[in-house]
Amino acid sequence: MADEAKAKGNAAFSAGDYEAAVRHFTEAIALAPTNHVLYSNRSAAHASLHNYAEALADAKKTVELKQDWSKGYGRLGAAHLGLQDYAEAVSAYKKGLEIDPNNEALKSGLTDAKAAASASFRSRAPAADNPFGSAFAGPEMWAKLTADPTTRNYLQQKDFCDMMRDIQKNPNNLNLYLKDQRVMQALGVLLNVKFKGPTGGDDDVEMREEESPNTSEPSKEEKRPEPEPEPVPEPERMELPEEDKEAKGRKEKALKEKEAGNAAYKKKEFEKAIHHYTKALEFDDQDISYLTNRAAVYLEMGKYEDCIKDCDKAVERGRELRSDFKMIARALTRKGSALVKMAKCSKDYELAIEAFQKALTEHRNPDTLKKLNDAEKAKKELEQQEIFDPKIADEEREKGNEYFKQQKYPEAVKHYTESLRRNPKDPRTYSNRAACYTKLGALPEGLKDAEKCIELDPTFSKGYTRKGAVQFFMKEYDKAVETYQEGLKHDPQNQELLDGVKRCVQQINKAGRGELSPEELKERQAKGMQDPEIQNILSDPVMRQVLVDFQENPKAAQDHMKNPMVMNKIQKLINAGIVQIR
Repeated sequence: MADEAKAKGNAAFSAGDYEAAVRHFTEAIALAPTNHVLYSNRSAAHASLHNYAEALADAKKTVELKQDWSKGYGRLGAAHLGLQDYAEAVSAYKKGLEIDPNNEALKSGLTDAKAAASASFRSRAPAADNPFGSAFAGPEMWAKLTADPTTRNYLQQKDFCDMMRDIQKNPNNLNLYLKDQRVMQALGVLLNVKFKGPTGGDDDVEMREEESPNTSEPSKEEKRPEPEPEPVPEPERMELPEEDKEAKGRKEKALKEKEAGNAAYKKKEFEKAIHHYTKALEFDDQDISYLTNRAAVYLEMGKYEDCIKDCDKAVERGRELRSDFKMIARALTRKGSALVKMAKCSKDYELAIEAFQKALTEHRNPDTLKKLNDAEKAKKELEQQEIFDPKIADEEREKGNEYFKQQKYPEAVKHYTESLRRNPKDPRTYSNRAACYTKLGALPEGLKDAEKCIELDPTFSKGYTRKGAVQFFMKEYDKAVETYQEGLKHDPQNQELLDGVKRCVQQINKAGRGELSPEELKERQAKGMQDPEIQNILSDPVMRQVLVDFQENPKAAQDHMKNPMVMNKIQKLINAGIVQIR
């Protein structure tokens, strides 16, 4: 049951429904409170909801239960990072790397934590004399610029990022870059204002989202004429330094090479595409799209290792440049696709699944989610193929049979389960395990196995006897009769099925004659009221009138009895103990 709740939690997390994921993981924890993986998963779900305090509590519990598990320290670091406790985040990631020095997720987390700690330190430094200095302080600046669609594109440009870093170091340097429209756009984003255009003056702005302060309008008597502002001289147009001109020229050349590479790729001229993307990288190493595009070509060519190398470089460089998270997600998805192509056994799929999962943490793309689901399905199928062995399955089933004869049902279940792992298509094993579950009182599990047995071989009479027996013990006598009768269609002379029908009919007639004890009647009525079919019958206005007529209008009742559908529903109410015929 804990595994089932965990699986539901994983599915909800993959679908982006983090609240549902938290609920399912909480349910699993209640059933298996010492399972460290469940706390780790719930910590990730809480972090995705920005509930970092809860994420931290679960991460601490994970580490407490499993001190040598590196992922627990990754959860701990992420929670501390979300709470802006950067020193603790750095410490947690370092501890995780002591256990698993090659863990890329921990390395990436450590880099982010150090960068955030450094930016936080700078944000606490005096903002010099510039009144806008605080707008450029701390990691919030980069977050705001990334969130805005216009300035997000600027972050791909090295000269713009260099200007932003220079202003962060010394806010007074803002005055040096005010003629650059990108800087003005960034200033507008950071101050939460929107500039209407390059021709507008200092007064040509409007507030974004937030309203301007609510100031009262002074009366006419209080108004004073304001002096005309002195004209501000137009600053001289500054020529770009030679170094900036060269950088701009190289960027333009890189973009032309990229366009040529895209054209070659569409024509399936892959070698040419590789050449152009490589030239683009030589001109400009600040744009990781050249790497991801080249990786795409390598993927088409079947050069999977080269594809993976380019994807890893793109992720590493993208984090250094604070590239768009969608670009990093694209690189990770492409890496996962290459790993899937290279997979030869179920173990190989684990790296691909990990890459897709990392990509989804960067950006939840439906295509990536589908690739993840496909990889997990392929891994499961390969695992089944790798362990498939009918001979071992038969041996395990025989061992289960021996334990069943000795009435050692838990041991028998263990061997039947191993037999099904080796050969999941054998209806006999499902039938035998269903019998074990019935003996153990695990009726829902027994019913599930019996139904699987019938699904695999509808002509196998044992499947019907197992299912009918479970339904009989669940006191669903009418359903049990239907199961036994279905089995008799395939094996009309089967004595077990015939006896099963007889037992059920006796119980049904006992209820119809009103021979149930008060305790039996109460139990059967309670069970019947939980049956959706019984609930539908009782909520049907026509059937409610029929029941009234049976009590108050004998002539109408006789007419109702001529209707087979009505009588069938009445019989179901009798079987459930809701109606008694005296």
